[in-house]
Amino acid sequence: MFASDLLGGKVIIVTGGGSGLGLAMSKRFVSLGARVAIAGRSRDRLEAAAAEIDATGEHVYVHPTDVRDFAAVEALVEGTAARFGRLDALVNNAAGNFLATTEELSPNGFDAVVRTVLHGTFHATLAAGRKMIEAGGGDILNIVTTYAWTGSAFVVPSAAAKAGVLALTRSLAVEWAAYGIRVNAIAPGPFPTEGAWSRLMPTAALEREAKARVPMGRFGQPDELANLAAFLLSDGARYINGDCVTIDGGEWLASGGQFSGLRRLPRDEVKTLLQRMRGRA
Repeated sequence: MFASDLLGGKVIIVTGGGSGLGLAMSKRFVSLGARVAIAGRSRDRLEAAAAEIDATGEHVYVHPTDVRDFAAVEALVEGTAARFGRLDALVNNAAGNFLATTEELSPNGFDAVVRTVLHGTFHATLAAGRKMIEAGGGDILNIVTTYAWTGSAFVVPSAAAKAGVLALTRSLAVEWAAYGIRVNAIAPGPFPTEGAWSRLMPTAALEREAKARVPMGRFGQPDELANLAAFLLSDGARYINGDCVTIDGGEWLASGGQFSGLRRLPRDEVKTLLQRMRGRA
């Protein structure tokens, strides 16, 4: 589908790059000629991911980073530039989410998600953006969700935070275009990944309902999202700026609010289910 050097020479930071969709994107970027820096909180997970991405270590750089800490993100950006000599792109993929009835949500629970998703995205965008402004341009790609514009019951912190990231995307696309920086977003629908998927789809019944919501009748595959991300960061997409590309098999058009279907269950049943999920985490 793509030339093998589509991303040749580009240096890309991927937050949350040690697992799931972040790992899938990092693998694809390297396969297309890029060098990647993967960031996350677990060094062990990052090093295991790096071995999958490039066993030689030549095209991957591991930097444990908590995106909630701006100084740590600045160190990530400087470390990447020192290792590879430049920085061309940032993929803001780090996230956190869990299902909860909002009346039982604690302020700390809300804060944990918003600090990772919204504050973390801003921290990485600011640190990388300053480096890109110095260099004369770059690309920023934010991973949001379809309920960033529809909202969704039972994931209020994530919905609020992702809506903020979408607004950040569109705002900076206008403000930073003068510096040669493009800012775009991808809104994935349901993509099964290790870890996050088990927390959001803990039962077979919930998984069946989620699949039934998708007009195409299936979940997304990681390589499909990785290919979209590669295109948006490539020189073939130079005039795409400030857009949010949806990749969800038509799910949100059929029934917006990814987890809102739970409202059809008795609320006591929902609370019991979510309590069991938290017990597994």
